[in-house]
Amino acid sequence: MKATIAIAALIGTQGISALSVPSNVRSFYNRVKPATCTGTEKLKGGFYDQEGSGAQWSYCRKAFPNGKHAIYLHGPSTKLANMDIDCDGDLSNPVDGRCGKSQDTQGQTSFKSEVQAASGKKISDLNANIHPYVVFGNERDDGGATFDPKSVGIKPLSVMTVVCGDKMFYGVWGDTNGDDGPALVGEASLSLATACYGTSMNGNNGHDTADVLYIAFPGDDAVPGSSANWGASNFQEFEDSIAALGNSLVARLS
Repeated sequence: MKATIAIAALIGTQGISALSVPSNVRSFYNRVKPATCTGTEKLKGGFYDQEGSGAQWSYCRKAFPNGKHAIYLHGPSTKLANMDIDCDGDLSNPVDGRCGKSQDTQGQTSFKSEVQAASGKKISDLNANIHPYVVFGNERDDGGATFDPKSVGIKPLSVMTVVCGDKMFYGVWGDTNGDDGPALVGEASLSLATACYGTSMNGNNGHDTADVLYIAFPGDDAVPGSSANWGASNFQEFEDSIAALGNSLVARLS
């Protein structure tokens, strides 16, 4: 089902157009939110959505009658995931100073080399102020919980769907969580968080309520490659360049 442009909100100096939530995506959201994943649907548990929350979050898989499946995050009871703010990557041309408030910024994302290849080296890495990306997967060497989305077919820089409030956006899988704290889930780039929740978002202030649905899609056909506008100058330009692929992916949800 093709998502249609529903509203346009001016956020900072960028015109951000949210997508209406298609009926099948809304149905998927309403179906998985109250149902904690168990059994074969639970891929890996033992994660936190914030420090002190308890290790009650999981990576889950939902299969559909059409033979497709999707990966998403779920917590205890009716909780999905929150949205912490990621400011990693190329911040050489910041839109504003909000990423400067981050206390754990890394100088590169996990897929820096893939970004350079996909963009034809037009950019050196993802820019959290421009590119809507999701932090998905957990890598660590200290014995804490880990999960590699690639093990279930999710490809680096593949398009993901994010439902935040009553809005929907597309992003790419652009980074992973490291071992600089508990094994956290629920994080997105500043630009994506701003589109969802406005300019109150910054490197040290995200959306704490666990009502955000992050959906990843397996397969090479979820990767936009060179068709994405990696050299975009703002969020909307990049978002527009992956919208057609995003529309085709959410049509799998049933």
